[in-house]
Amino acid sequence: MNEYFHSVRLDEEKCKGCINCIKRCPTEAIRVRNGKASIISERCIDCGECIRICPQHAKTAETDRFNTILDYKYKIALPAPSLYGQFNNLDNVDYVLSAFKLMGFDDVFEVSKGAEIVSDASRVIMNSGKIPKPVISSACPAVVKLIRVRFPKLIPHILPLIAPMEEAAALARKEAVKKTGLKPEEIGVFFITPCAAKITAIKEPLILNKSNVNGAFAIKDIYPALFQIMDKIENPEDLSSSGIIGVSWASSGGEASALLKEHYLAADGIENVINVLEQLEDEKLNDLDFIELNACSGGCVGGPLTVENPYVAKARIQRLRRYLPVSCNHMENIEETKKMNWDKTLEGLSVLKLADNVVEAMTRLNDLNELHNNLPGLDCGVCGAPSCRALAEDIVRGNAKKSDCVFLMREKVDGEKMDTLVPAPFRKGKK
Repeated sequence: MNEYFHSVRLDEEKCKGCINCIKRCPTEAIRVRNGKASIISERCIDCGECIRICPQHAKTAETDRFNTILDYKYKIALPAPSLYGQFNNLDNVDYVLSAFKLMGFDDVFEVSKGAEIVSDASRVIMNSGKIPKPVISSACPAVVKLIRVRFPKLIPHILPLIAPMEEAAALARKEAVKKTGLKPEEIGVFFITPCAAKITAIKEPLILNKSNVNGAFAIKDIYPALFQIMDKIENPEDLSSSGIIGVSWASSGGEASALLKEHYLAADGIENVINVLEQLEDEKLNDLDFIELNACSGGCVGGPLTVENPYVAKARIQRLRRYLPVSCNHMENIEETKKMNWDKTLEGLSVLKLADNVVEAMTRLNDLNELHNNLPGLDCGVCGAPSCRALAEDIVRGNAKKSDCVFLMREKVDGEKMDTLVPAPFRKGKK
């Protein structure tokens, strides 16, 4: 089995073995065994739903330590536009940007600048007709991983462009080399992230040979110090150089509207994203030009590493737009698009395959279906699997036993049906 890096981590000491996480995981990547949760590495897409839902705070995102910036001679902060939505009554982003320089960074470069340039490149590719419609955004790494794991047939529809974070990091380093005369490797670029999936995209990129970003800090960890510094700033530096198009990427619909296309759809929240992908796979959305999908509710403003309610943050982004120009950054020429293309081809990941041998796989599938038919069908999660079918699959794979189902176990012990333990509406033969 291949080992995969994941920024989402489990603190076993805090985990109490509740089943909240297994019911919310979109790829059924979590099991509870022996009173503790565990993550199936190849299935995890680092969406952070388990971080959001865990009442014990046993799921966390592994970020870099702040003193990592000291490893570099020149340090650049790369704030995501969703950061602006965390502050109330913000009418000038220069306060935020100036605070980073007072915090210890030598410079700051807005990811929203990269977003405006990626928007330009997206329009060029869309107009070329080389990607089958509807074209799916590649900006959310959790969605890209979800498609890779659950909807591999849709991979050809994904827009093969790097995320704004990567474009901004490349530009920031290039400018810093010119300004300082330092070598590229002496310059550290650090992303201020709203989500865990982007951390994983930095540490183990799917579509790049190497990320342009050196590290990442969570918005929720940076926010307290940033807020205190901002409160003391009277005259911020003139640092902002992005507009409505770039900053709007912070919330759902921002990327799609920047393409200047009428026939688009923007969906946010992992359950809604899955629903859209299922409809797309069934060819029900072929009249659309573009589909923007965000795993987090509200878009990046709803990331699990933010501090503000996503809809409050989204409203703040809308208000901030009134103080911004339309756009400040554009590609110099069409050839710039090639520099934003993926380094590697995205391939599907078959995590549902039961065996390498076709005959053995079919035998296991028959066993799985028979087991599933004999299970109560309640999908209660008490067994530690998210559904009865998932438990049947675990049994076939040798990772669970029939006795993990409390209903089957009780039948075996008592020698009778378990109708008395099943809620009345679900009892067999009852209406």
